[in-house]
Amino acid sequence: MKFELQPILTNEFVTAKPLQHEDFETLYKVASDPQIWEQHPNKDRYKREVFEVFFRGAMESGGAFLVSDTKSRQAIGSSRFCNLDDEKKSVAIGYTFFAKDHWGGTYNHALKTLMINHAFRFVDIIHFHIGAVNIRSQTSIMRLSAKKIGEAEMEYYGEETKLNYIYEIKKEDWYK
Repeated sequence: MKFELQPILTNEFVTAKPLQHEDFETLYKVASDPQIWEQHPNKDRYKREVFEVFFRGAMESGGAFLVSDTKSRQAIGSSRFCNLDDEKKSVAIGYTFFAKDHWGGTYNHALKTLMINHAFRFVDIIHFHIGAVNIRSQTSIMRLSAKKIGEAEMEYYGEETKLNYIYEIKKEDWYK
């Protein structure tokens, strides 16, 4: 079975649908808050010209989502599947961000659970590359049973290389 990179995923909290070119303004409205990016490797993503590069990378990835609050249908962020490796039966989940009013665990946990459950239909290992200074995301991913397995300088699409911590969840360790 071939990995479906952009299914529609939904639960009571979030709906993730394939990111489209016409979603740029909607997503940029969410991303234009500088506080969202304070702990991210690229702190300037709130700037339109920097976010344009991020968005182009998201579109070219073929695995990006526009994430909305299921109840209000308001756009609240984005995430994506990337680095699919059929040989190693692995994929990465990353580039996730949420509007500040949707911070606090519920929405991120709901989205990651949807994405992890979907991914484990096709792969045995999921990786998360999280900026070394992004304590909020590191804490969040450990709550989902991910384990830190290493560190690496990661090249972001059209951006500088940054130190990331690599976390992993194996299918046999997933409890959902």
